[in-house]
Amino acid sequence: MAVKKAAIFSSMALVLAAPAAAVDPRTETPVNLLPPVLQTPAPAQQTAPQAPAANVQVATPVPAKPAPYWSMGNASALLFFIQGIGSRGLNPADYGPDALQAAIKAGEGQALNDMATLAFTQLLVDLRDGRTPYSARVQWFIRDPDATTFPTDDMLRKALDSQDFEAVFSSVEPKHPDYAALKNALAATKDTARQQIIKTNMDRWRWLPHDLGKRYVYVNVPEYMVRVVGKGKNIATYRAIVGAPKTATPQLDAQAIGMIIHPTWTIPRSIIKESVGALIANNPAAARARGYTWTGSGKNLSVVQKFGPGNSLGMMKMDMPNPHAIFLHDTPTRSLFERPVRALSHGCIRTDRAVEFAILMSILQAGFDPHEAATLFKRGLNDRIPFNEPVQVFINYFTMASNGDGKLNSFADIYGRDAPVIASFAQPRQDKVVTPAAVVVPIEAPGA
Repeated sequence: MAVKKAAIFSSMALVLAAPAAAVDPRTETPVNLLPPVLQTPAPAQQTAPQAPAANVQVATPVPAKPAPYWSMGNASALLFFIQGIGSRGLNPADYGPDALQAAIKAGEGQALNDMATLAFTQLLVDLRDGRTPYSARVQWFIRDPDATTFPTDDMLRKALDSQDFEAVFSSVEPKHPDYAALKNALAATKDTARQQIIKTNMDRWRWLPHDLGKRYVYVNVPEYMVRVVGKGKNIATYRAIVGAPKTATPQLDAQAIGMIIHPTWTIPRSIIKESVGALIANNPAAARARGYTWTGSGKNLSVVQKFGPGNSLGMMKMDMPNPHAIFLHDTPTRSLFERPVRALSHGCIRTDRAVEFAILMSILQAGFDPHEAATLFKRGLNDRIPFNEPVQVFINYFTMASNGDGKLNSFADIYGRDAPVIASFAQPRQDKVVTPAAVVVPIEAPGA
């Protein structure tokens, strides 16, 4: 659908917003999810942080059934591909080229079948799902169905039948233009440190689904940017405020199902305990002036901030249910978008020009007329615009990326997440293991 920006801008002129100081919104403490096993998600919730458990092996690299027959030609083609895998940001030594070469010299037979199948399987998994072990993917909670979309056994059979290993391996790699740009940059640079950053960000693309969807919302945390993407092109771009280092925004995906206009805010227990509870007890009139309403007392105290100009969520919230209670929203303190470093929130994504963003999404996902959406804002009531179909939201962490023009830019590693990935690349390749994922525990304080 073609969206006329002039119509959106004129609609926004109908909307009145009064900035006011507010705290950063979050709902209850996000829960823990286990990372998917070989990219087949099976999350298990935990209600509180726990000490890391010992790694548990979930897959054996040896084929569970007899390996298929490998001709000398196919085995040699695989070896050739492995020897050149450095151009794709992976290490040939991880896939046993010497052992495979020795098996080829020994001739056809079960030993070659097993060795070649093992090497193919490991390489396909890493190109499809990423080499980085889950323990090094800090606060990563993205569902990736690629192991189901591109089953290893099917891809192996296709490679053996077609004898075109380049085509089969390429078919499971990320198709986003940034991946190709990173690959080209890797070939062009001799600087070791820069090569490590490029390889890190190439692998992050492998952590994502191969198909991001015809339309999606894309957040790049280190860049402080939100983009609406349709058919591979940027429809709109918005500045963002992301989590401060002590309350970092996790890497996650969620489905947005609507836009909430003039939302209320249910105060998390952490903020009630830290400040709001005391304000209510000591100065209830001031609490009411800030829009707080409450029931109960003590540990049973429940507080909601009414919608209005001073609400911490501002004029809109994207309805995107997820266990971490992370969402995109407006803010009354819009002056903060002028700062070059915007890691300031308690995890959620504050979105610049939020009314325009909400109107755009209402047009794209709900079929609204721009003025129809603007009218909902202008009348000042708590309302909701349901989407006709959900839209995927990806909250990513790329320290090298483009703005859609193919030119790569580097961004500060604000949470220090590059180092664990780089360190894992320096270690021998691991088969996928499951460890408890990091629990996102916000440290929420009014005025932060």
